[in-house]
Amino acid sequence: MNTKGFAEEQTSIETPNDNGVSEKPLKKEKFRTNRVDINVLKSKLQETESKELKKNILILTSLVFGLGILGIYLSL
Repeated sequence: MNTKGFAEEQTSIETPNDNGVSEKPLKKEKFRTNRVDINVLKSKLQETESKELKKNILILTSLVFGLGILGIYLSL
């Protein structure tokens, strides 16, 4: 019988003897993460929350003032 596609049969497979090279990592530097100070994060959060609170108070007072003016106008 003839097997199509195989020109020759190979029984032994040679592997390279460079096992030591493949075990070494490519980069020798270790990754170091920067630490984050929790106090800095808290201060940033508090600052943004205070800005939002001021904006909300401004909107609320303008609505109350507008309703007061509208009430006075309609009562006359």
